[in-house]
Amino acid sequence: MNHNRYYDFNEMTEELKALSKAHPELSKLYSIGKSFAERDVWVMEITNPKTGSAETKPAYYLDAQIHAEEHATSSVALYTIWYLLTNYGKDEEVTRLLDQQVFYIIPRINPDGAELSLKEPYNRWCGNGRFSPDEIRQSGLIEQDLNGDGFIVRMRVSDPKGEWKKSEQDPRLMVQREPGEEGGEYYRIYPEGMIKDFDGVHVPIEKPQDGNMNRNFPVNWQSDKLEYGAGELPLSEPEARALARFILDHPNIAGMCCYHTHGGVILRPSMTRYDKDMSPRDLGLYEDLGKVGTKITGYPTISIYEEFTPDKSKARHGGLMDWTYEQMGIISFATEIWDVETLAGVEKEAFYNLHPRTEEIELKVLNWVTENVGEMGFRDWESFEHPQLGTVEIGGLVDIWVYRNPPPQLLEELCHSNMLFNLRHAAAAPRILLDDVSIEALGGDLFKVRAVISNHGYLPTNLSDVAIENLEAVGVKVKLELSNAELIMNPAEVDIGHLAGRNERKYPWSPWGQSWSAVSKPVEWLVRAQDASSASLKVHAISQKGGSDKVDVSLEDLA
Repeated sequence: MNHNRYYDFNEMTEELKALSKAHPELSKLYSIGKSFAERDVWVMEITNPKTGSAETKPAYYLDAQIHAEEHATSSVALYTIWYLLTNYGKDEEVTRLLDQQVFYIIPRINPDGAELSLKEPYNRWCGNGRFSPDEIRQSGLIEQDLNGDGFIVRMRVSDPKGEWKKSEQDPRLMVQREPGEEGGEYYRIYPEGMIKDFDGVHVPIEKPQDGNMNRNFPVNWQSDKLEYGAGELPLSEPEARALARFILDHPNIAGMCCYHTHGGVILRPSMTRYDKDMSPRDLGLYEDLGKVGTKITGYPTISIYEEFTPDKSKARHGGLMDWTYEQMGIISFATEIWDVETLAGVEKEAFYNLHPRTEEIELKVLNWVTENVGEMGFRDWESFEHPQLGTVEIGGLVDIWVYRNPPPQLLEELCHSNMLFNLRHAAAAPRILLDDVSIEALGGDLFKVRAVISNHGYLPTNLSDVAIENLEAVGVKVKLELSNAELIMNPAEVDIGHLAGRNERKYPWSPWGQSWSAVSKPVEWLVRAQDASSASLKVHAISQKGGSDKVDVSLEDLA
């Protein structure tokens, strides 16, 4: 598989089918739903079925390209699928994970939008297939490729009232006119396009109605009038609805990563609250796992609300990760891959950038783009006779191939490092094992059966405090099945509650530190067997998030 290119839907589908066909012992490829244009939303399920069925194992969920223009995210998901399937039996960590866990990977949630964005003319496109590019704006400036070069970029229009001027260091750059500055040549900058119902004076630009599926989920949802792209109601979009149904139907999901571009950061909750308002234990979990991600990828781990929301009065609502953590308590990250400014040598000062902050930064980015991306990343300004605005110039940075996505030759390294964090996050899942099953003969035909159940994982079996508060967490169950024997005391099925993980014990015990919860618990039964030589039993430990373990023994062997 070529990891240094972008795939359209048909090409991606062919690659997925080829991978699944080449590795039938580890993979299942199936569709979880259809888009508006009847394209499949594919999921690749990857595990070793010889070590247990998928639903009995902790699951790690990974998705990509919920936003149409974020093509590099799909590349990470495809790379992860390829890496897991081709390295089983070769890589120790991959082999262990596929023996113990299952991966659900959705490489393209938004196939219609991605297809629109991948084709010329290249344009910033967020939404799915509900609207076509011709429908996303009803009035004002309608974005179009006016000069027919295959790109939709910007128009600079000479205007003495303009906010912009050409850089003295490089006339290709447009920089902000300073307060009180007069006497120069100034410009207005607009997206490339025509103006519907133009009054000859004002150029209005509506927010597009292209949709934003990452605002279409149930928790904290707000109307499309208040939250750009939120949809008519929660889960109104078929792709989002299929995704939600899949997650609900797979309660074994113990960890998640949702991929986006850009910024080069790992995002953690909350989307709507300050850290001080989160559960301290959950916050500690996120910080500790985030440090692992930072060590592997080099990306800082930050709060969506505190550090990625410029205006705290306008928190994001209806996000997928908000739903999976704030409602279900699943430890969920969203990685914003790719950051052109860091590669261009710009010191990281802000994580959510709508435009380079200074002329110096713009110049560094332009020079990097010119050397590494070429005309795919920057279009030289050329004169154009606009039928409404007169003489304009069309050109500038191609945001989709500069700020949103890397040039193809840089994809593989980016995919690999982010995939490694996913594997480490997956490895942190709770893992239930029966450490010991013993039988003590009490005399006559009575026997005491004792089982010790432990969590060998990093995370607790409930995953988070939020899962407990919202009644989403299911306790660990232990079942006893008997053959040629009779249960005398204690129920055959016992709910032992939750088992802590290693994360709780970050330092030696101290009376001033965090109290330790049990990582292991015993269960006992009293059993009668008139003929021990013919009696047998099965002990089965089951955790919704931590998998299951089973011991099958004869009474005579352990007595």
